[in-house]
Amino acid sequence: DPHHVQFGPLRVFNNDTIQPGAGFPTHSHQEMEIVTYVIDGHLEHKDSTGGIGTIGPGEVQRMSAGTGIKHSEYNASKKKIVRLLQMWFVPAVADLEPGYEQKTFTKEQREGTLLPIVSGMDHPGALKIHLDATLYVGRIRTQDKLVFETKSERRTYVFVMSGHIQVGKHTLKSGDSSKISEETVLPLAAQATSEILLIDLP
Repeated sequence: DPHHVQFGPLRVFNNDTIQPGAGFPTHSHQEMEIVTYVIDGHLEHKDSTGGIGTIGPGEVQRMSAGTGIKHSEYNASKKKIVRLLQMWFVPAVADLEPGYEQKTFTKEQREGTLLPIVSGMDHPGALKIHLDATLYVGRIRTQDKLVFETKSERRTYVFVMSGHIQVGKHTLKSGDSSKISEETVLPLAAQATSEILLIDLP
C-alpha cells in the first residue's frame, strides 16, 4: 500500500496470498533486511547465494540483502494457497554480506505469550536482524491477559493473523494492523483464540 510505508525502520509490511503454482520470479534486493513468516502453506525459495529451501507454517526466514541479492519465491503446492507475511526493514549497518537464516517455532512455544522470533537485541533463540527491532508472535487465548511494555520514544506495530484482539481500547480483527506510538503500556486480550505478530521498533 503506497499510502502506508516507512514506519520507523519498517519500510514495507506485506500480507500476501499466493495461489497454487504462482509466485515471484527472480528479482533483486539491496540494503534491506527481509523477514518472511509463513502462516499457511509452503513457500519455496531460491537465491543467488545458492540457498534453496521451503518455508512452512510457523517458520520464519531472515534474509540480509546487504550489498545485493537475487531471489525467487513460489508456492510449492499445485493445490493449496500460501499465506505469508513479509516485512522489509532498513538495516542499521550498510554493506552487509548477503545471507539468510531460517527457523521453525511451534504453536506451543507461542501459546499464551509473546515469543521473540527475530531480533537485533539479546533474545536467545531468535534469529538475528541487523537493527534495533524485535518481532514477536503470540497465540493468545481468552484466558490470557498479556501486557506489552515499551518506552515512549519507541514504536509498536501490531498485525492480527487470525481472531479478534483488544489492544487497549481498540479491537482489531483478522487482517487488521495498527501503528502505535507514544504508548508505553499495551494490554492485549483475545475475544477468541487469536494469533498476532507484534514488532517493537525505534
